[in-house]
This record gives sequence, structure tokens and C-alpha cells, in this order.
Amino acid sequence: MPRDKRVENRTREMAMNLALFSLFLGVAIVFAIVPTIIGGGYGDEDCGDLLGNDVYKDRCPEAEAIIYAGVRLAVFEDPRMAASLLRLHFHDCFVNGCDASVLLDDNDNFVGEKTAAPNLNSLRGFEVIDAIKQDLEIVCPQTVSCADILAVAARDSVVVSGGPSWDVQMGRKDSFTASKSLANNNIPGPNSTVATLVSKFQNVNLSLKDMVALSGAHTMGKARCTTFTARLQGSTNPNGPDSSLEYVQSLQRLCSESDGNMLANLDLATPATFDNQYYLNLLSGEGLLLSDQNLATGDDQTRELVETYAQDPSAFFEDFKDSMVKMGSLGAVTTMNGEIRRDCRSVN
Repeated sequence: MPRDKRVENRTREMAMNLALFSLFLGVAIVFAIVPTIIGGGYGDEDCGDLLGNDVYKDRCPEAEAIIYAGVRLAVFEDPRMAASLLRLHFHDCFVNGCDASVLLDDNDNFVGEKTAAPNLNSLRGFEVIDAIKQDLEIVCPQTVSCADILAVAARDSVVVSGGPSWDVQMGRKDSFTASKSLANNNIPGPNSTVATLVSKFQNVNLSLKDMVALSGAHTMGKARCTTFTARLQGSTNPNGPDSSLEYVQSLQRLCSESDGNMLANLDLATPATFDNQYYLNLLSGEGLLLSDQNLATGDDQTRELVETYAQDPSAFFEDFKDSMVKMGSLGAVTTMNGEIRRDCRSVN
């Protein structure tokens, strides 16, 4: 073969080998980068992008036991605290997701959510979360997020009150900021119509069924007279049972003797127990908040679910658990835009 031809073939062969090498190198780089992209640019231990079970199995195996002990003690000392801790998680998740923003105090950079209308003189239990966080910081410093503490404390509050348990997915990070305006706009009010409730839940990708099931959290706790003034005007259903009018009259007597801060049980029958009594109350016209009573009187779909949960407590428990897991996954903050606070009231 002529020398020029051999050189031409050799050049072509080298070019092909170079092209193949570049191709394999490109593929190798892609496979090396993909896990990093999926994990948010961090190793598996720190990615925090996806919620899951056993997140603290190796780094803080005592985490759930510490949270449970703190919740159990708090509820033993004040049975109302179970509802308060459950409500803290709910109000947190409805504002930019479950990121512990509700726990932040005001600072020079923002006004926190604690003074928003749905929260002011209403949310409580902050000191319980503080105590749990302090215990966790001693055992496993800067490991368990405040957002995860809220989620687990909500579950444990239900459990110690006689309700069902579920696996809480964890791995949330804590936000750097809070929003009073979003708290004012996103959290459903006590006088909401069914249409308003459905809209606010749909805004955070929760369904009508989720809304009715999660409303069952009002089977525990109390509310101030100022939050249910609309119920004091008379029965919301003139053709309803006599018990409804009698109930409203009892509320009128209670609140007429106070400055608006008198407390009434959300569930007049079993106020400290997590059960399905709340739905039985709605059917008898004895829901404390107008937004609650509207579930039984303002819409056929919600009425049907109320009847189902009133008749079948196991159906309520199952749907409540599913909806709590779904709500708990809202807007989970990742390592890229969150942190694990040392103090739940302030950013690091």
C-alpha cells in the first residue's frame, strides 16, 4: 500500500478513536453528574431533597423517642397542648410548605407569621418545640430540623390522645424566612364557606377529601369566642335538629359573660380525645366554628364525607393519616435553600 494511503488510513483511524473516546467520556461525565443534580449537588447524607423514612436512623436514632417524650409530657401537663401542636404543623405547612417558618420570631429582615391574624393569640406550644429542640441538640447537635420536629410532634399528639399513628416522612430543612402576608392569605379562617375552604386547600394541592379529613383535627382543642361569633347569630340550618339551636344558645350564654377570650371546646363531647365525634357533632348541628358546621350543611360532597366518617371511625382514621402524610410533604425545603436551625426561633 502506498505510504500516503497508509497515512490517510491511520489518520482516519485516530480520528474515529478520538471520537469514540469523546463519546464515552461524555457519557461517563453525564452519569457522574446526574446523581449530583438529583441530590441537589450534595452527597446522599446531606441532599435533603426527598423526604423518606429512617432519615435519622444512623445520625440520630433517638430522635423520634425524644420528640415523643417531649410531646407526652406536655400533653400530660396540659391536655389541650395536643391540639395546639397539631395545629402548629398545619399552620406551618400552609405557608410556603412545611419549613418551620411559623416558629421564627420577627427580626430586622422580616415580620414573622406569629402575629398574622390566624395565629395571633391563637397558636401555642412554641415552648414545647423549644424544649424538644434543646434535648435533641444535646444528643445530636444540628441534625434534626425544626420542620421535622413539628411533623413528628403532630403525629405524636394524635397518638397520645387516642388516635392513629403513621410513618412520618422526614428530611425537611428549615427556612431562612417567614411571611406574615402569606399566613394572612393562605390559612383558612373560622368563618369560611365550603367554597373558600376547597379553594385554599386546592391552592396547596390538597383535595376536598383531604380538607374534610384534616378538619377532623378539630375533634380536639378549644377556640375563643371571637373566632365563632358567626355561630352566635343562631342555627345555620333553621330546619336542623333542636340540638343545634340549644347548642348555639349555650354558646351565647358562655360568650355573653366574657370579653371574647372565653374558650369553648371544639368537640363538646370528647374534647381531649382524638376520635370521630367531631363529625357526629356536625350532623347534630353542634359544630363550634362556622367553617366546620358548613361541611355538613353547605355542600353535598362534604356532607357525604361527614356522614361516612361519622359512621365509620376507621375510615376517618385511614383518610386522616393519608392526608397528614400528603400535607406533610408540601414544599419540603432542600439543602440548597434551607438549613437545620440550632434554635427554632431564629436562623443560624
